[in-house]
Amino acid sequence: MEGSLLLQAAEEGEIESPSSMEQQRGLLLLFLGVQLLLMGAFLYQNRHRHSFTSFLRVLIQDRPTVGEELPFLVSVSAAQTSSQDVYTNLSQIHPVGVSEEDLPSCPLISPYINGPLKVMIPENLTMEQVVEKNPLVELGGQYRPPDCWTRHHTAVVVPYYGQVQHLQHLLFHLHPFLQRQQLHYAIYVVNQVHTTAFNRGKLRNVGFWEAMQEEEWDCVFFHDVNLLPEDDRNLYICDIFPAHVSVAIDKFNYKLPYHGYLGGVFALRPTHYLRINGFPNSYWYWDHEDHDIAARLQLSGMLLSRPHLLFGRYHMLEGQDPSHQQSPQSPGLLASIHHKWQQDGMNSLGYRRLSKELQPLYTNLTVDINFPTSQP
Repeated sequence: MEGSLLLQAAEEGEIESPSSMEQQRGLLLLFLGVQLLLMGAFLYQNRHRHSFTSFLRVLIQDRPTVGEELPFLVSVSAAQTSSQDVYTNLSQIHPVGVSEEDLPSCPLISPYINGPLKVMIPENLTMEQVVEKNPLVELGGQYRPPDCWTRHHTAVVVPYYGQVQHLQHLLFHLHPFLQRQQLHYAIYVVNQVHTTAFNRGKLRNVGFWEAMQEEEWDCVFFHDVNLLPEDDRNLYICDIFPAHVSVAIDKFNYKLPYHGYLGGVFALRPTHYLRINGFPNSYWYWDHEDHDIAARLQLSGMLLSRPHLLFGRYHMLEGQDPSHQQSPQSPGLLASIHHKWQQDGMNSLGYRRLSKELQPLYTNLTVDINFPTSQP
């Protein structure tokens, strides 16, 4: 009886028959095939003949198993690559002697990307040595590939509280890391005067605001000063979702220290940033900040992206980092955030910029964040 009812329903069009589902599957595959052909024609027309092959290789690469995080765009088997120095092959990058308008477009996948990187910091490193190692970086810490036009424009904002050696090590490692990915980028160091406790969220907000006054960046990476990336397949470009990038830190045995951890390196498109009203200004040190950011994403209806654990690997420089010691989320915290997140963030940011210095490797912003908070 039940079988005859199903058959009757199928005949009347109330449920789809197997043949109808196969037809829909066929149409979907045809649609995807047409999209691939259009993409191929577009790449060919834009002098990216070799990039189409790379694009197809990315599409057919192995997908992670259920429960793993989705990788970023570039994926190469770690077993087939060996770690190399972050400066390897960068001497091959040099100006090509044509105007910016005549530069060819950069390939979809940079030829300088290798995979795992060795974190090797020279002993007694000086800032002058870092400058010498990065001759193509312009004043203020800005870089554009000299031999191709890139479609990716990333600002890196570093909240800073006087960790001089950490900053030197970060600049020594991060500049070549970003150049390997053929990005247009700049590094902004937001330096808080030592009159108040450290407020990472507020410094991030200041860095975003100041960076966007200078360029129309399409991606902003908020980067702790003591984290060095270990794999250049971890692309510093923005996805369709906000991204927590530092998912595998060596100090935490290359796994998240606790559920909900969002510290370290975090990436947002400007539209994402405005949608969550930036970062909270009200947290001093690190207490509950990660929980607040997670709640903002949830309340604004956005998902969180993370790279594959093989790619989002970082070395933490020596020194105390209390960001993983946040207290557990209290039962009433989400309700509290729900009532205040739209009033505590970018729209209530108050600070005074004391100076803006264009250093050889970064833009240094010195600010007083003890300035009265503005009213939205």
